[in-house]
Amino acid sequence: MNELIGRVLRFEKDVYPIRSELYSKLASRGQAPKALMISCADSRIVPEHVMQAEPGDLFVCRNAGNIVPPFATMNGGVSSTVEYAVQALGVRDIIVCGHSDCGAMKAVAEPHLAKDMPNVAAWLRHSGAASQVVRDAYPELSNGDLVRAISLENVVAQLAHLRTHPSVAAGIARGEISLHGWFVDIHAGQISGLDGDTGKFVPLREEDPLPVALRAERRTAVAFDSYAVAAE
Repeated sequence: MNELIGRVLRFEKDVYPIRSELYSKLASRGQAPKALMISCADSRIVPEHVMQAEPGDLFVCRNAGNIVPPFATMNGGVSSTVEYAVQALGVRDIIVCGHSDCGAMKAVAEPHLAKDMPNVAAWLRHSGAASQVVRDAYPELSNGDLVRAISLENVVAQLAHLRTHPSVAAGIARGEISLHGWFVDIHAGQISGLDGDTGKFVPLREEDPLPVALRAERRTAVAFDSYAVAAE
């Protein structure tokens, strides 16, 4: 803790003076983050570091397992963060970011690991779809490969949950929101993105198009020209 306090003091003494103009603008003009990133609380994964983000660039929500519970009337921190990001801040890109060697996903793979942590066990039920998909579609996997597959499928599952949130669903329908699924491989220092067209995770490469889980385009169930026909 003393080491961390020392870094705080260095921030006040050395970092802030150099970036004072940026912080002054953020204080006076407010924030306008470019994206919302929902990532794991794992101390090894720092969203701002992964994205090399400046203060004000990124709105971040971190929790065990980068989970987005399906929308419900009961209030929750993740739901409130998503709603605020979309409704108040006008965020148009939402990233759900998983990672390798995830402790939460290990507990999803082996529920006994959370038997003495009832709150954790209850929280991880939101990853039940990922676990079921892997056990039914990847029956040959075990150990580390099983956890990795669950971690990847968990990103897919949480993106599906995200679409149940009214603010997100409406933004998608209007064609104003893109969804992204990312996976950070800690060992390789590599980030992969979910390609919504193929359903596969592919490495992010500067020379290649950015893989997007759900691209921003108008998605309404009813064609508006049908109203005109009905009116006639």
